[in-house]
Amino acid sequence: MSAAPSCVDKVYGAMTGPQRVGQLFMGAVTASSPDRQKIQLMRQSHVGSVFLAGRSSAGTRATKALVDSLQAQADTVAGKRVSLLVSTDQEGGHVQVLSGPGFSAIPSALTQGSWSTSYLRSQAATWAEQLGAAGVNLNLAPVADVVPASVGRNNAPIGGYDREFGHTAATVTPHSNAFAAGMARSKVLATLKHFPGLGSVRGNTDTTANVVDSVTTRTSSSLDPFRSGIKAGAPFVMISSATYSRIDPKHQAVFSSTVIKDMLRKDFGFKGVVVSDDLGQAVAVKAVPPADRAVNFLSAGGDLVLTIEPTQIPAMAKAVQTRMAQNSAFRDQVDQSVHRVLAAKQREGLLSCG
Repeated sequence: MSAAPSCVDKVYGAMTGPQRVGQLFMGAVTASSPDRQKIQLMRQSHVGSVFLAGRSSAGTRATKALVDSLQAQADTVAGKRVSLLVSTDQEGGHVQVLSGPGFSAIPSALTQGSWSTSYLRSQAATWAEQLGAAGVNLNLAPVADVVPASVGRNNAPIGGYDREFGHTAATVTPHSNAFAAGMARSKVLATLKHFPGLGSVRGNTDTTANVVDSVTTRTSSSLDPFRSGIKAGAPFVMISSATYSRIDPKHQAVFSSTVIKDMLRKDFGFKGVVVSDDLGQAVAVKAVPPADRAVNFLSAGGDLVLTIEPTQIPAMAKAVQTRMAQNSAFRDQVDQSVHRVLAAKQREGLLSCG
């Protein structure tokens, strides 16, 4: 195993400071109509990951052409390209960014949850193959949130769109695992979301401020799908922007070291990449200046800042660099985060030291 870290260390060692910081960001590109100015801005900030956003019915071939053009602009370090993590939301039902020729119409997670796990695993492997054909290597799915039947459609972010695999941890856990395993089988990285769960809230953090979960504790059974998925080797976990009053009432989860460092890293033993929910346009974080959003998330133990609004990245990156210069503990933490992102890229074949 000793060869693996040395490749990451080699690339890391050859990077400039701004290149390292750029690996901590994932900026959105509208899949159907990419904004060249925003792409150029991300390139100038050395952004290491992109999120295909919106809705595109252009199909796999056209999407691949877009992704190839983005990959061609990725940074080179010591003469070798450090390729981009290219992600999207390909859950199914209401949440399927990419469709058209070459893509299946994916049913909702609630429907997927009624299937046998072996059938779901094989279907997910097919969907991941389609993503791979389009150049996508990271899916921001599965949704591991448990929406209790008593809440159901009154849960705006998940239940309102049938994004949950079921109403109990006993249903969600094996189906979330099967979806992630199918993705892995076809070499697409999966992301468990939205830790520590959005199943017991009412408001949608994308469109609502002050969303609070007053139910979930550090030992709730609704955490089982995350615990099980992490044990199975989930490479990415996305953090929710809600506040969990029985876990850390003073901080939104995405800014909470109790949630990220204590629960996710220590209690659950997660060693992969921690990605934020959208820190760009989400109403849940509007009260926090963009620069502080990035610094606070990374300080809390996060690794990869997702923003639907890439124009915020220069200010965010500058704030991160400033804090690194002032604070050695923060600097060490950022170094670890960059290493985690690069390690994920290496496992995905996006990094070569040959």
